[in-house]
Amino acid sequence: MRQRQAARILAALAFLASALFLAPAGTQEARAQEFQTTAPTAILMDAGSHAVLFEKNADEPTAPASMAKVMTAEVVFNEIKNGRLNFDSEFTISENAWRKGGGGSGGSSMFAKVNTSVRLEDLLRGLIVQSGNDAAIALAEGIAGTEENFARMMNERAKQIGLTQSTFANSTGYGHPDQKVTVRDLAKLALHMIETYPDLYKIFGEREFTWNKIRQQNRNPLLFADIGADGLKTGNIDESGYGLIGSAVQNDQRLIVVVNGLKTARDRANESRKLLDWGFRAFESQQLFAEGQVVGEAQVFGGNMRSLPLVAKKPVRVLVPRGDGERVTARIVYTGPLKAPIQKGAEVARLQVNRGDMQALDIPLYANEDVQQGTLSQRAFDGLLEFSTGWVRRAFTSLVESI
Repeated sequence: MRQRQAARILAALAFLASALFLAPAGTQEARAQEFQTTAPTAILMDAGSHAVLFEKNADEPTAPASMAKVMTAEVVFNEIKNGRLNFDSEFTISENAWRKGGGGSGGSSMFAKVNTSVRLEDLLRGLIVQSGNDAAIALAEGIAGTEENFARMMNERAKQIGLTQSTFANSTGYGHPDQKVTVRDLAKLALHMIETYPDLYKIFGEREFTWNKIRQQNRNPLLFADIGADGLKTGNIDESGYGLIGSAVQNDQRLIVVVNGLKTARDRANESRKLLDWGFRAFESQQLFAEGQVVGEAQVFGGNMRSLPLVAKKPVRVLVPRGDGERVTARIVYTGPLKAPIQKGAEVARLQVNRGDMQALDIPLYANEDVQQGTLSQRAFDGLLEFSTGWVRRAFTSLVESI
């Protein structure tokens, strides 16, 4: 913890010169009303800018319940994307899947018959629309051999897509002491699913699915609320309370909401909708940097230039409360100075934008030019400069770690 704190403080000091202080344009009217929710953990995110509009205990570990099935779907979607599976692939409903996840298990089920073969397309709908535990187990066993092996795949994929605070133990969301997530990670997962698998994501918006002559409606109440919702998943076990990952689009703006720990299904539906309604109503988009505009510079060591211009891959936008004069601050953060050579387009830094005390945006920045290795005299000068200033950083780090 102390090392992470030291790194953040050093980054802030090292790049204070490149910090940006940006105030919203227009008349400063009354501040937007602060939102309140009864959900113990919650987050609201703008999909376009990745800006966080609201959060409450967003990094607190909690049981995901059936919201874990979104991670199960991610593993399956990734297998399809990489050509290892297709919709016509068939999976067997084992006795284990039938006993633990079938109709007699007491949990949600697609009611698949034991020892039958089911196409992947149908299992995905059983998993996503009906929240079938039998479908989840059949997919896990068919892809990885066992549920335990599949859980390892889930965790590997979670790390690869940036879910840093979550651990998965099974494909169903059944309670397990090692299975914990945060609502921030679940929002990141939803954003990843929407951006990476736009065609497959459409399954999350289907309102019903019939299998074995049993018609079941999607458990996501937002799909029936006429607010532009098209996903994603609900969950409920004793350890978690009632939770929901949702997403909706209005006027070409997509928001992602995650709530967990509520007492009833009604509370879950009401609080998630209230968050979405508030987000669409209370915020407006402001552009900080146009596409291709240089955001700032990073220092370079041993190169043919001493500073490198940085750009984002798309326009940098942040949502701010309508009519609010709250200051927006931004800073460039990297581990530096950057060592040459550096290829144009390489990710070398991050832009972190805060709205008041809340981090509203954290996106990668890329080198806008190639940096070649410098001449001998340039490298010698940079080495002397680093030697003369490096002790300050090392001494400061030791001081912070000793606090």
